[in-house]
Amino acid sequence: MKRREFITLLGGASVVWPLAARAQQPAMPVIGFLSSRSPHEAAYVVAAFHRGLREGGYSEGQNVGIEYRWAEGQYDRLPELAVDLVRRKVALIASTGGIGAAIAAKQATSTIPIVFTVGDDPITHGLVASFSRPGGNVTGIYNFISAIEAKRFGLLRETVPTTGSIAVLLNPNYLGFDVQLKDLQEAARAVGQQISVFNASSEADIHDAFRAAPTAWHTKLADASEEATASSAAANASKNKIFPITNPSQPVTRPALMCRLGGALL
Repeated sequence: MKRREFITLLGGASVVWPLAARAQQPAMPVIGFLSSRSPHEAAYVVAAFHRGLREGGYSEGQNVGIEYRWAEGQYDRLPELAVDLVRRKVALIASTGGIGAAIAAKQATSTIPIVFTVGDDPITHGLVASFSRPGGNVTGIYNFISAIEAKRFGLLRETVPTTGSIAVLLNPNYLGFDVQLKDLQEAARAVGQQISVFNASSEADIHDAFRAAPTAWHTKLADASEEATASSAAANASKNKIFPITNPSQPVTRPALMCRLGGALL
């Protein structure tokens, strides 16, 4: 072989070999992160998620990619966002911010693994068949938040012993609203507590509710509305010197939300 032909062949190989080597490397897995919240509200959740990945030997951008999808409190967007993640062929979907994200993910795919964190009963909502054998492609963590409503009513009565009816803020747009309301009503009956349920789908709704002037409040907002709505409830509580129990899935960072009972829902 002539020297010029050898150099030409070697030069061609130097182009082909790196391309072939790259083609043989497995593609970086991508996780779909689906949340009903906003990036700001869920900052502490994302931080915890990254810590968990690092403990498992994964680092975003190095050996795993993450596609974030935020509904920002607009629950009707969750199905569309979940379908978009499926189209992108993510390896796994992590659903956070309440039962709605998990439901949307399950409706979007029966093959991609889904891992959820919820405070509402996943069996009641049809996410899993049972705790011991979830079945299908869905599994996750249930914090039993809905199972301790009666205890939170009891804590609120101890905090405000003169209260009669306890006002409850609920977002009717939340995908788990019907079950959530039923759980609260059953918990109230179990402890003989009268409750008044108020719509909390917007700041205007919350202003109207607080003008009704009950003496004690029980909020269900952290996994059922965006940050702005929860902040509005806190601001109204401070203004009216009313102290509600914060939803257990939200860190206690607002002075008005003085009582808390429950786990940390991601």
